[in-house]
Amino acid sequence: QVQLVESGGGLVQAGGSLRLSCAASGRTVSSYAMGWFRRAPGKEREFVAAITWNGRTAYYAEPGKGRFTISRDNAKNTLYLQMNSLKSEDTAVYYCAAGNRFTSSNDEYHYWGQGTQVTVSS
Repeated sequence: QVQLVESGGGLVQAGGSLRLSCAASGRTVSSYAMGWFRRAPGKEREFVAAITWNGRTAYYAEPGKGRFTISRDNAKNTLYLQMNSLKSEDTAVYYCAAGNRFTSSNDEYHYWGQGTQVTVSS
């Protein structure tokens, strides 16, 4: 079993930056693809970014391209999301997830964290 715990969320002004972390415990996630998703108020959960098990390939949803960077440190069993040039529309609860497939699909991820709130003020 894998437990995922996100941290690093908070309140930031538009144009600012945040770095989210996702710490895994229970077992190593080094063999899993991992991803970040988010749910804005009143909206469905949506894909943000994903990274392969070895960190060599990343994939981003259009809203975060050029502003967000996903990375991982398998030695620390930790996933990251660096978010720059934040906009008010980035306000959401951000979730990390782990799964067997490198994909943007919610359904392919087996393990989920509880989420961390990111609020961007304009």
